[in-house]
Amino acid sequence: MRFIYTDGNNHDFIELCHDLDNFLNELVGGEKNRAEYIPYNRLDDIHDVIVAYDNDIPVGCVSLKKYDDKSAEVKRVFIKQEYRSKGISRKLMGLLENIAREKGYNCLILESGAPLVAAMALYGKIGYKVIPNYGQYKDMPESICMKKIL
Repeated sequence: MRFIYTDGNNHDFIELCHDLDNFLNELVGGEKNRAEYIPYNRLDDIHDVIVAYDNDIPVGCVSLKKYDDKSAEVKRVFIKQEYRSKGISRKLMGLLENIAREKGYNCLILESGAPLVAAMALYGKIGYKVIPNYGQYKDMPESICMKKIL
């Protein structure tokens, strides 16, 4: 397994994000059921990305974007189905946290939800705590927001 640091224009990252969107659509019963989230998952403001590869096959990704001067938001965490439960997401999150520290952020925030059982379990295990919904998620009761101090 190798991990490449790149940006939101990376073709493999974009393809993995399409896979993530398809997974989420299937999970919640179609794109219409998550339409209010789509504007917040645009890639044009994502500059820090890590893509995981099995040989030359892109198998997972994670990214962050600036939220404010002290915090960044974790975005687009995804592992292809056949590569889940192998520790890849934990490794990606650790690498992303290192990048956030290097960039001077002192915390990371993220938005998830109860249907994402494995993701929620991972975030809890690696030190993320549930916080009140922030920003655009304040009025979305199905969202679960979390934070980790770096």
